[in-house]
Amino acid sequence: MDRRIRRDVRVDGVVQGVGFRPYVHALATRLRLAGRVGNDVAGVFVEVEGAPEDVGEFLTALERDAPPLARIEHVHVSEAAPRGLAGFEIAASDAHGVRNTLVSADSATCADCLRELFDPADRRYRYPFVNCTNCGPRFTIVRDVPYDRPLTTMAGFAMCGPCRTEYEDPRDRRFHAQPTCCPACGPRLALGDAADPLAEAVRRLRRGEILAVKGLGGYHLAVTASHPTGAATLRARKHREDKPFAVMAADVAQARGLCEVDERSLRDLTGHRRPIVLMPRRSDAPIADAVAPGNRYLGVMLPYTPLHHLLLRDLGEPIVLTSGNLSEEPIAYRDATPLAGIADAVLDHNRPIHIRTDDSVVRAGALLRRSRGYVPEPVTLAQRCRRPVLACGAELKNTFCLAKDDHAFLSHHIGDLENLQTYRSFTEGIEHFCRLFEITPRVVAHDLHPEYLSTKYALGLDGVEFVGVQHHHAHIASCLADNREAGPVIGVAFDGTGYGTDGTIWGGEFLVASLHGFERIGHLAPVPMPGGSAAIRQPWRMAAAYLGSEIPGWRPEWDAVVSLARNGVNAPLSSSAGRLFDAAAALLGVRDEINYEGQAAVELEQLADPTIVDAYPVRVDELIVQGVDLLRAIVDDRAAGVPRPVIAARFHHGVASAVVNGCCQARDRTGLDTVALSGGVFQNVLLQTRAVNLLADNGFRVLTHRRVPTNDGGISLGQAAVAGV
Repeated sequence: MDRRIRRDVRVDGVVQGVGFRPYVHALATRLRLAGRVGNDVAGVFVEVEGAPEDVGEFLTALERDAPPLARIEHVHVSEAAPRGLAGFEIAASDAHGVRNTLVSADSATCADCLRELFDPADRRYRYPFVNCTNCGPRFTIVRDVPYDRPLTTMAGFAMCGPCRTEYEDPRDRRFHAQPTCCPACGPRLALGDAADPLAEAVRRLRRGEILAVKGLGGYHLAVTASHPTGAATLRARKHREDKPFAVMAADVAQARGLCEVDERSLRDLTGHRRPIVLMPRRSDAPIADAVAPGNRYLGVMLPYTPLHHLLLRDLGEPIVLTSGNLSEEPIAYRDATPLAGIADAVLDHNRPIHIRTDDSVVRAGALLRRSRGYVPEPVTLAQRCRRPVLACGAELKNTFCLAKDDHAFLSHHIGDLENLQTYRSFTEGIEHFCRLFEITPRVVAHDLHPEYLSTKYALGLDGVEFVGVQHHHAHIASCLADNREAGPVIGVAFDGTGYGTDGTIWGGEFLVASLHGFERIGHLAPVPMPGGSAAIRQPWRMAAAYLGSEIPGWRPEWDAVVSLARNGVNAPLSSSAGRLFDAAAALLGVRDEINYEGQAAVELEQLADPTIVDAYPVRVDELIVQGVDLLRAIVDDRAAGVPRPVIAARFHHGVASAVVNGCCQARDRTGLDTVALSGGVFQNVLLQTRAVNLLADNGFRVLTHRRVPTNDGGISLGQAAVAGV
């Protein structure tokens, strides 16, 4: 009696470019099964037949023991008649049909490749482009799908005999690893006419020179982190006055010499995504003052390419590694020409980058910037989109999002849409994602602000339906989508700026919100922004607007700005929580003028004493938060000689208490007991942690961001979720 059975299997998710086919081949061969496995535009297909118990074990192990970089979303199994096949094979890829395949993110060098890199007996010893199915470039080199070598930027590198043998051997770790190569057939380093580019790069770094270094997603600017002149020169040439530089350390031990590394940060540092991790800086960290002036935190990452490993090991100390761009422009990626006025030399290579991708940034386990290592892996939605959606995002920290069915493809970090180069990166990125995931948008979502370039782009498209999504509704919808929920919830959206439905500037909002709509039920009491955008650059203006003549003579221009605020001339009303933090920072002498977005609030949080638990009282009348109460308390405590770190902590806890008070009033009004926190102000770990704990103590279920940033980098996801229902 023939007991053979056959099952046809469809595997969806991130299953191409991660060693899934060789894994399936090895699993089926071990279980003595016949059939085949292959890639197509929808993912991976498997046909398997054999004894029922062996087929059963195959189906059980398929997900359980999948390769580390695979992310399986669905496994569909159907019965079919056995065909009497002998042996198991890997079929040729099929490029026909509707594309639903998911592309893997770039992944840090795995342990096996790292051993080869430093093994003198290995043929890839010290080869800066060693990779396998478990690591290496993916998204940044993919031109189209299915993910096969001819459709990547490795197409121009013909494999040598030994590499071809590995590539075609199902038992090899490099079986169908599309970027596979070696010194005989792969990309090469160059630094001018240097015979040994890596050694020359190390010599130049030791002299304090600035290098442009080509990485996975673009060029970085590097300088030895301990070199005072080199770091200061980099800051001057890049026109970056205060914003901290990121630092790359060779290993965990070196990172611990720079920062206090807790277990959560350690997991992020050493994981395959390798983001920049913000951690408390050690007072004795061996870095120049110009690396992170006046900052108690430091952004540190570990090497994620073989080139970085070689460079850091040979140099023997940490380096600054910051995005290779001019101020406010996107990272350079095709060549280093834009960096000619900054870098003294270029450590280059000839593997093309197809799509520029900045480093991702994480703090306390939360994403602040979602880019390399995470993109383009999708966010799975709780509700399927009725029609394909393009969401164009916000103006600052822009990302876009394409959504189809239950997948939302949030883009890499684009940046602030304030110049032609960044806008071009935005439009080129949309075209690439539409092609890569074969999505033709029928609905286009945009911010309500008519002057945002992202809005203008959206409204310039033809043959689509437009959906305007209010900025803070998009924040809360992003948090809902991040948590695979639909609402309604009490939404607390605290940020710097957002265009309100009443034409004023919002930013301290209490909403009743779902993916289907929202109602504004409360907010911070609005105050004028004297001088408009000048009040963002000069936080003391917000202190003047809040307190008026209560503290005359604090600055020579104080009375004039107070008058401007009262007259309402060039002083738009704003309910912004970000501006409240700015005013507090100015009153505490933290920051009168800023050189990058959010600087005053960042430094105010760093000033706060974490041991203080008491809070300033603040009135919340009918869900209107009187922020001026907090500022008056600051003035009183300063006059009484209370230490500034204590005042800063009491202010933070006062804001958190106001959030909880507002949510309790909202619960009494609506009966809702789930709260979603979103907006850039909740990047503040001290504020968010206190608010979450107090809300939980008061019986609320709290949603915060997990997979996407709480700042404007997550706005496009919220827009897509709203437009897709």
